[in-house]
Amino acid sequence: MMGIPQPTFYIFKCQQSAPPGMPKPSCVSQNNPESQELMQYLSQTLMQKGIIGAVQPIQSSCLGRCQQGPVILVEPGHTMYVGLTKEKIGRIIDEHLIGGKVVQEYVIPEQMWGDPVEVSSLAR
Repeated sequence: MMGIPQPTFYIFKCQQSAPPGMPKPSCVSQNNPESQELMQYLSQTLMQKGIIGAVQPIQSSCLGRCQQGPVILVEPGHTMYVGLTKEKIGRIIDEHLIGGKVVQEYVIPEQMWGDPVEVSSLAR
């Protein structure tokens, strides 16, 4: 019996939206109509390119980088892309997911991301 092939990439798209009037930025904003369309655009583009089975888009809540939103996290690779637009998502799909090369100019600045925390160092 054959298993169902697993996706090559998982893309976590922050869908967090701050209520209107909140000073905190959010990845889906009333003030940024394009931000409200990015998840649908991501999914549709993956379908149009025929790679939706190999690339799994996932709606997530806050990824903790609100100031840099809209954001997506691409796994494997632990690559966070920030300040997203439809145009940037298109390039990420073509260059990173299909072409295998991270689009460095859209990656979160290192000082905003840092190294992963070693879980065992926190465990009680």
